[in-house]
Amino acid sequence: MRNLFIFWIVSGWLAVQGMATSAPPALAPVVPGKILEFPDDFGAHNDFRIEWWYVTGWLETPAGKPLGFQITFFRTATRADRDNPSHFSPQQLIIAHVALSDPAIGRLQHDQKIARAGFDLAYARTGNTDVKLDDWSFVREADGHYRTHIRAENFTLDFTLTPAQPLMQQGENGFSRKGPEPEQASYYYSEPHLQITGTIRRQGEDMPVTGTAWLDHEWSSALLDANAQGWDWIGASLADGAALMAFQIRGKDGSKIRAHAALRDAAGHIQTFTPDQVSFHPIRTWHSARTQADYPVATRVRTGKIEWLITPLMDDQELDARTSAGAVYWEGAVTLTRDGEPAGHGYMELTGYVQPLSM
Repeated sequence: MRNLFIFWIVSGWLAVQGMATSAPPALAPVVPGKILEFPDDFGAHNDFRIEWWYVTGWLETPAGKPLGFQITFFRTATRADRDNPSHFSPQQLIIAHVALSDPAIGRLQHDQKIARAGFDLAYARTGNTDVKLDDWSFVREADGHYRTHIRAENFTLDFTLTPAQPLMQQGENGFSRKGPEPEQASYYYSEPHLQITGTIRRQGEDMPVTGTAWLDHEWSSALLDANAQGWDWIGASLADGAALMAFQIRGKDGSKIRAHAALRDAAGHIQTFTPDQVSFHPIRTWHSARTQADYPVATRVRTGKIEWLITPLMDDQELDARTSAGAVYWEGAVTLTRDGEPAGHGYMELTGYVQPLSM
């Protein structure tokens, strides 16, 4: 079965590369004013170029020790003819990453997979969240809670994630600008404060865990601005029930191409911050001996008059995904203080520090 699966992946990639000179099918644009509709928008949007379901969170073991985790499923449209009736036509690719941050190990444990969609081995279904890649899955049930099963190389995750708050639509009612041009945008919503119960299996033993997670679901057909190097992003479920999302897109010359932040308090009131109100200020870097990248793992982030201090659970949370998504990035569990006071936990993503991120 494993050899068949590898052959299926490779043949899909060869088919995609073989069609590189053909005219790509039309992709749906992201436009302002669209009203996101649920449950349909929980599911896949196959007419858009790229889409992801991104879950990050903090866990606690029975001994009270903290762990971080990441589960990501990507769907990307290929150049294949959408009218081709063949089940072997690689119209969509499914990519998945998983990672576990354990300070006792001191480095990120991670795994990755890629395959073309088809034959019920890999898919991202429409109508509700239901994504699968081999024996990895992430599914939203009718009552709103999520189930995920991931059997990675060094561990297995079995989690139930239950919403505790309403959806948080990012940007302008889910329309999130990512660059200076109007078309450089995505549809984007988050689910902060997901409550986790489940188990982690390592070295033949099951360990129960509880925790809190953040889910991002985002889809777009736009490429990054030609001058973009990468982005820095933070999502945090804060201790007082608030939720913070902030990002900046960095230019190759070190400039800030775009930035945005949103802070929702426990009562549901949202304060948004314009690009000139959002800034990232590195205060400490970590050097990767594997890739020679220097990541700003400790950072001050300003959103208006609020100052957040971001501190990593551990420094080495670099994920090398060059055999699937073609990129290396830092994705790590972090703690936050707000104006010098402990504020909660979250995750930070740092891309484009090895080479410019290409999407």
